[in-house]
Amino acid sequence: MTGSQSTLKEVLFGNLNYFAHLVEHPIHELFGIDLESYGDPEVKRLQGPYSSVDPSNTEPFEAELDDLIRLHHLVLSRRVTTVLEFGVGKSTKVFADALTENMHLHSKYVESELRRSNAFELHSIENNQSWMELVTSQLSPELKDRCHFHHCPLKVSEFNGRLCTFYYELPDICPDLIYLDGPDQFSPEGSLRGLTTAHADRMPMSADILTIEHFLTPGTLIVVDGRTANARFLRANFQRDWSYFHSPQMDQHFFELTEPPLGVYNRRQLDYCLGDKYYERVAEMAD
Repeated sequence: MTGSQSTLKEVLFGNLNYFAHLVEHPIHELFGIDLESYGDPEVKRLQGPYSSVDPSNTEPFEAELDDLIRLHHLVLSRRVTTVLEFGVGKSTKVFADALTENMHLHSKYVESELRRSNAFELHSIENNQSWMELVTSQLSPELKDRCHFHHCPLKVSEFNGRLCTFYYELPDICPDLIYLDGPDQFSPEGSLRGLTTAHADRMPMSADILTIEHFLTPGTLIVVDGRTANARFLRANFQRDWSYFHSPQMDQHFFELTEPPLGVYNRRQLDYCLGDKYYERVAEMAD
């Protein structure tokens, strides 16, 4: 994995203006956010040191517009057709909104020229049934049409002898964007030789993406929200050519599968969705 961090950052966010994006795509309205009282949408809002590792906390976090704007921008700018989301939440609503817009703009070409069996679908994986039902109840009928929810058991397991977790009964799809924001570290069942992830000083360690790595098509983008240890675990075990970018300021990690196309339909998708600059990145990876 040799891709340039600066190159991928420019590719993903070089033309993103947070304020302009909200003017054209007012996603803050999906959450009833008043921009005057919210403040600068580009500034990261920090939680307390134990807020994300408190198993007794049942209150959802406040919407973080910087994260949500970036996700919305990525789906639109890359003309994403199929999203796989680990962990439902506010991102679910944003993905559904962006995919709905992509459907209106690109469905004619995608349905006639590409091989995308789950076009403009969001598949969201969650192990907490009540939380999944709450998120579902907050979606409008139009956005709900884009969503496919999957309640999946979650278990402690191993990958090449390393402690990790896996969801079971995953959706059998081929996404072009994967968002990793679940599970929490306290929910997996079982242990590995007495070890679990359920300790406040440990962290989530999902290995599901590694299972499907060799089925992902060139151009696939993975976004890991926080979870730096998990992102490093993925990076250490990936076997294909991934460009990588980590932003401590955003607290996110980005992986793009930067390989030559697999065949005619993958090439058409790359041409239409990512354009000539994608092939420049492929050439850079080969150097």
